Amino acid sequence: MLLITKLKIILQSNGFYLLLFLLLVIVITFNESFPNQRSIYDINDNEFELLIKDFNFDNNKLSFEFSGKEDLIGNYYFDNIEEVSEYEKIIKYGVKVRVKGKLKELTNNTIPNTFNYKKYLSNKGIYYSISIDSIEILDNEVSLLYSIKNYINNRINKIDETGYLKAFILGDKNGIDKNVYDRYQVVGITHLFALSGMHVGLLSAILFKMLYKLSSVKKYIIVDLFLLLYGYLVGMPASIRRCVTFFILNSMNKILGIKLSTLKILLLTIFIIVLFDNKIIFDTGFLYSVFTVSGIVFCNKFIKSDNWFLSNFKLSIVAFLFSLPITLFIFYEFNLLSILYNMFFIPFVSVIIYPLSLISFIFPFFYPIFLFFLNILEDLCAVLVNVDVFIFNLSFNVFQVFIFYAFLFSMFYFNKYYLSFFLVLIFILDYLFPYFDSSYYVYYFDVGQGDSSLIVMPYRKNVILIDTGGVKSYQKSDFEEEKYYVSENIITFLKSKGINKVDNMILSHGDYDHMGDAIYLVEYFDIGNVIFNCGGFNELEHELIKVLDNEKIPYYSCFKELKIDDNKLYFLNNKDYGNENDNSSVIYTKLNNHKFLFMGDAGVEVEEDLIEKYNLQDIDVLKVGHHGSRTSSSKNFISEIDPKDSIISVGKYNRYGHPNDSVLENLEDSKIYRTDRDGSIIFKIKNNKLKIETCSP
Repeated sequence: MLLITKLKIILQSNGFYLLLFLLLVIVITFNESFPNQRSIYDINDNEFELLIKDFNFDNNKLSFEFSGKEDLIGNYYFDNIEEVSEYEKIIKYGVKVRVKGKLKELTNNTIPNTFNYKKYLSNKGIYYSISIDSIEILDNEVSLLYSIKNYINNRINKIDETGYLKAFILGDKNGIDKNVYDRYQVVGITHLFALSGMHVGLLSAILFKMLYKLSSVKKYIIVDLFLLLYGYLVGMPASIRRCVTFFILNSMNKILGIKLSTLKILLLTIFIIVLFDNKIIFDTGFLYSVFTVSGIVFCNKFIKSDNWFLSNFKLSIVAFLFSLPITLFIFYEFNLLSILYNMFFIPFVSVIIYPLSLISFIFPFFYPIFLFFLNILEDLCAVLVNVDVFIFNLSFNVFQVFIFYAFLFSMFYFNKYYLSFFLVLIFILDYLFPYFDSSYYVYYFDVGQGDSSLIVMPYRKNVILIDTGGVKSYQKSDFEEEKYYVSENIITFLKSKGINKVDNMILSHGDYDHMGDAIYLVEYFDIGNVIFNCGGFNELEHELIKVLDNEKIPYYSCFKELKIDDNKLYFLNNKDYGNENDNSSVIYTKLNNHKFLFMGDAGVEVEEDLIEKYNLQDIDVLKVGHHGSRTSSSKNFISEIDPKDSIISVGKYNRYGHPNDSVLENLEDSKIYRTDRDGSIIFKIKNNKLKIETCSP
């Protein structure tokens, strides 16, 4: 009893929580100084005994997350559908396997401001992926926990093909159609499909109802144990970790009669979680969960109202505001209408769809009703996604996030709602900043074995995209080709810069690796004009033209020059050579006295014609022709233009052997940048000074 009394005194002390807060700030501030754990595996290791922690069948690919001496991720590719059927029978959670294959080092993002998969996995303690050659089952017996998870998974697979049941029950969203999920993201409701307080709250409420005859202490203990079991079943994601820890601490608070405020319990929850896993502060789910719930708890008085509609409207505003800085720091886009959307979708999912998912799991004959409401959800989002007038692209840095939260907490703490003016001011300044930036920017994106470059003019007067990239997805027998758009990363980058329109999209020629993603970009992004090269249109270009006509986007071909204020882009190649590569648009421009030349896939014959027709000496930056193929960049041409910096856009380990050794020799007097080694290359020109950065893998 004496120990409990002392514990109450400590936990009820405001000084204790101030200390916790300061310790949290120290841990977060100096997190990078913690020694990074290194892999215990050697890159040459090729055989491993592992436990299947997670898996996902996707067409001809089986993806794994393994646990062992160290966690690994890996992919196994099937040759035929019969092999898929065989593996579906034997692959289960918790099965011990012998895996043979080649370890691969994880790479950083090579386009700025895009998802860093290497950092994401390293924060989870994963340092290698494995390309799997073979999998051998060593032990089919699994633990009780994995047996339960396998039972749930098998039952879900028999009932559901939409992927929603697995998302709501096990937290696995891989089965939901990507296009549909993208719509949810634009509408701003993807949080409803992540396991969170909504799920924990409903499950605990159901259990409390079922255990109504037991004493409070017994009820809390049983519910705590159940939530712990559920948390481990779903892999204890960050948001569930926060919810379960909070619930257990709240149970102790009530059992022991400590009478802690919700805010204090929340702070204690955060401290305990971060103490045991300091890398969790980089987890998106954890950040959303902590800041949104903190905001709701902190603003409880503001939210409370006798009017249900007003109360929910205020709740939606608070949740939106406290999650917004994280959204802009990570995703660079927000939908202002999500405040209203969530007022409908949160109760719709939490009161109807989520309970129906649990009921359908237990009683499958309810599944058609579950599907009926899912169709309503999908159809509504398909309509709302087209209401894009209130979708904004902005990017917050750490300083802006800190300042925003400082004003936000101050506003609600002191009830000084005029401070909202400063919140709006932060947005306005962030939005207007590019329009006061006098710098030129030229980006050469890493799009694998393809081409894509971007020119951003001073004061954002014009945004020019030269080529889109386009990687043909690999197709094996018996399997449909899966679309993969390299330009998704380009779109993410554009959003991070607050760019919502490409004024001119120039397609150097009609090859897939240069314009394969053009249709995707046109359908997804706002495009002003499209400019084709000289010569006839091929099949790929005709497909794009149909889309352009449908979208009412003007297009031109065989351009001579593009004038943008005091700048001009000159299209030097206006001759029809009878083949797509040599018909490439060759673009020359002078940006603040720095000469840039983009060669497309033009070959040696075109180069000779250019030398005869134009004075192209002393080029500052050359976009090397045809990915460094020996068919371009002749010694004579390179000697004539004498480039200072040369950019080769080329895929890592490409099957063409690009760049060719002879081309590298011809370019030896210039500084060579390669996208396979340097990632994206960025040129910034300000006050006639050229600064070069790379985004290395």
